[in-house]
Amino acid sequence: MTTTARPQTLSDWLGYIEQQHPATIDMGLDRVRTVAQAMGLGAPAERSIVVGGTNGKGSTIAFIEAIARAAGWKVGAYTSPHLLRYNERVRIDGQDASDDELMAAFNAIEDARGDTTLTYFEYGTLAALHLFAQAGLDLAVLEVGLGGRLDAVNIVDGDVAVITTVDIDHSDWLGEDREAIGTEKAGIIRGWKPVILGEIDPPSSVLARAYLLGANAIRGGSDFFAEAIDGERWRWRDVGFRLELPHPALRGPIQRANAATAIAALRALDRPLPRTAFIEGVAAARIRGRLQSFDRDGVEVLVDVGHNPQAARELAAALKASPVTGSTIAVFAALQDKDAAGVVDALADQVQQWHLAGLEGARAQSAAELQARLAGTAAAAATPHATVVEALQHAVTQANAGDRVLVFGSFHTAAQALQTLDPGA
Repeated sequence: MTTTARPQTLSDWLGYIEQQHPATIDMGLDRVRTVAQAMGLGAPAERSIVVGGTNGKGSTIAFIEAIARAAGWKVGAYTSPHLLRYNERVRIDGQDASDDELMAAFNAIEDARGDTTLTYFEYGTLAALHLFAQAGLDLAVLEVGLGGRLDAVNIVDGDVAVITTVDIDHSDWLGEDREAIGTEKAGIIRGWKPVILGEIDPPSSVLARAYLLGANAIRGGSDFFAEAIDGERWRWRDVGFRLELPHPALRGPIQRANAATAIAALRALDRPLPRTAFIEGVAAARIRGRLQSFDRDGVEVLVDVGHNPQAARELAAALKASPVTGSTIAVFAALQDKDAAGVVDALADQVQQWHLAGLEGARAQSAAELQARLAGTAAAAATPHATVVEALQHAVTQANAGDRVLVFGSFHTAAQALQTLDPGA
């Protein structure tokens, strides 16, 4: 492809990079490492943290980023997928990368890759690393896309690895049980470097990998603790350090655990931060689509990206912790490779009425197809709708003041809801 024939807009570039590899997902590091070497990419920042896990990655990164920026650090964050704009995937100093910056990065990749084909995610990862390398960052925080061991982000040797949680998801790629999935997630651990584990009981495969490599495994609930003090404050502590902090602005009990994991990750770096940075950062962290709340004439509408049973259990805990006077009405749309029945079962006690919606695109399914998979669940008799927007509008119209509408099931579901609820975002 000659320079003159290259795409001239970000939208065209995204269409182009979708077509450059025969498979949407093709796990492995050889291709992306070859191109990274041709581009001369080294460490993306003075320090780097690589974040993997089944759920909580995006929120944990939001806390890490906010705390580090409160300390005055220049921070780059690479996350996926995006909700509303591709630019969200690459943030430098709190700002999404511009179209021009991303296009320049894609051009640099084209200049270097030769005959090597790359997937969409591999292009995006290299673009982020290229932009980070130019930005003079104090810290880069990188989210694993799928698994860990063979994910493109794993070409980076993180100073700290984070594994938030391990549960069943992406079974076709990662395995059918927590031990197999843990093996894949543990691929981001590096020898003699700390790994932060967000749960007290991670799979033994994760711990075995850490011990084999001599990595210091630091476990939530065992080596560091997050404890509620009262309705306004909570405490983070380990053997030699403790903090009193405001509860996160991000809603749900799980967000305190995510904030605690972020604090542990930053403390594991060999660069101290002031106490005030932890306090300010936890209070300042924001991320779209995580129990994001809107009011519609006394009806609370919550939008969440949760899409697997573990995330649904956390959603159920959040709903239980914040009861409403009326009913909770769910709008659920999920991709076809997700455990939709497991998701519904996890929320069945907290939801009184269900609406199902269809999605379009790769791995999508119609509301009728989703409903057929939910036979025997609490959502078996749900009202089907062609689109998320139609289901949301119907649910809000039928709801009364004091009711709550929960829209969830995938990033696609959340994105469509947010475009309707907050069209200027």
